[in-house]
Amino acid sequence: MRLSILFISLSGALALSGCAGDATTSPAPVDPTIVTPNTQPVTVVTPSGTQAAMVGVPFTYDATRAGTAFSDPRKSGLAYTVSFTPVVTGLTAANGHISGIASRPGVHAVTITARDSSGSSASHRFSLVVFADDLTAPTLPATPLLYSDASAPLPRHWLQVAPNVPSPIGADNTPATNLTTNAGATLGRVLFYDRRLSANDRVSCSSCHQQQFAFSDTARLSRGFAGGVTGRHSMGLTNARFYASARFFWDERAASLEAQVLQPIEDATEMGMALPDVITKLSATTYYPALFTAAFGSPEITNARLSQALAQFVRSLVSVNAKFDRAFSVTGVPNFPATFTAQELAGQDLYNGRAGCARCHGTNAHISDGVHNTGLDATITDVGAGNGRFKAPSLRNIAVRPPFMHDGRFQTLEQVIAFYDSGVQNNPGLDPRLRGPGGQPLRLNLSAAERAALVAFLGTLTDNTFLTDGRFSNPFGR
Repeated sequence: MRLSILFISLSGALALSGCAGDATTSPAPVDPTIVTPNTQPVTVVTPSGTQAAMVGVPFTYDATRAGTAFSDPRKSGLAYTVSFTPVVTGLTAANGHISGIASRPGVHAVTITARDSSGSSASHRFSLVVFADDLTAPTLPATPLLYSDASAPLPRHWLQVAPNVPSPIGADNTPATNLTTNAGATLGRVLFYDRRLSANDRVSCSSCHQQQFAFSDTARLSRGFAGGVTGRHSMGLTNARFYASARFFWDERAASLEAQVLQPIEDATEMGMALPDVITKLSATTYYPALFTAAFGSPEITNARLSQALAQFVRSLVSVNAKFDRAFSVTGVPNFPATFTAQELAGQDLYNGRAGCARCHGTNAHISDGVHNTGLDATITDVGAGNGRFKAPSLRNIAVRPPFMHDGRFQTLEQVIAFYDSGVQNNPGLDPRLRGPGGQPLRLNLSAAERAALVAFLGTLTDNTFLTDGRFSNPFGR
């Protein structure tokens, strides 16, 4: 019995070793319990979305999403590394966990990589927005404020053509594709005042365009997000809607208001933001989805919607309640003698007559008809829109927004009027309307009383209601 067992065992062993047995016998079947090596790679399963942190506030985030962000086919355990672009001062990462206290605002790309024991790896990138610690949410009324023409109609004297006076509405640059709505301008107002649109959360559009100064700046050159100064004076935005060519900036380099409103955001001196980073920041801000939905029907935030909303708000900045406007009856017929002082009437006569101001600043909105070289210098040092020509903003509220001109060279209206009276320089591009006999620069030869009368008339264009209107004020309460 024992010999038989030994014989069988030896025979089996020889057969398995291949050293004995019938050469034609088929190989034994492979044991089905043997596991072949798994060659499946690590892959991204549930990537992270944009994360928000605040300067000075402890921040923690598990970028592995409790181990579910990546697949681990080998079940060998994954090792994680995290990198920041640019570096986030104050934050560190260990095995996929981010922690620390960020010290400055910014938008950062975070890349997390998972690697298994065989060297297979996968990565994904998400955004981390660090906000300044003093930002707040806007306070808006439950009932939307009124901005559209249907809700806040223009007065009759802005819509009709008076004798020898073109209508302001004829210069309206509102495109049919971006009509101003109450919800759209409300969103634009929030964006206009939101410091989140700058690289370090320090400045907003309103930093250089302040309501009490007719949406201009009292500084000759404005300060940007990092302390640098702008190349030209901050143009007043009053009645920006009414400019027939629809071009913007002093040099008209923007083909539309929709194009103009984005350029200061991207400017390296003014706000210093790349538009993709702006969209990321706004998407990480809690109150914007509802505002974009109200304005455009869905919460999606895009460059186009950003520009449309900002343009709607700027176009809503229409000043229609100055002393000049109050001279008009509801039928649009003016009675200036019953409204103006004798000095203001004298100034109005000069404005429309001998001084010639109305030739370039026309309509009842006192808007410019185009770009002009006004002879500021004998030698052109800033070509502007070409040959020293510049766009001029509406003269509405001009008395509250010194300094004046594209470079802010004049501090008072008296200085401006003195320049046009006797200081226009003879350069080759000088506007023909500023040339007198023989082609020489025009000299008005105004008396001191006449110059004072012109200043008095320009004062009738100040609209204190506009300068304090809650529709145009800072919703952040700063």
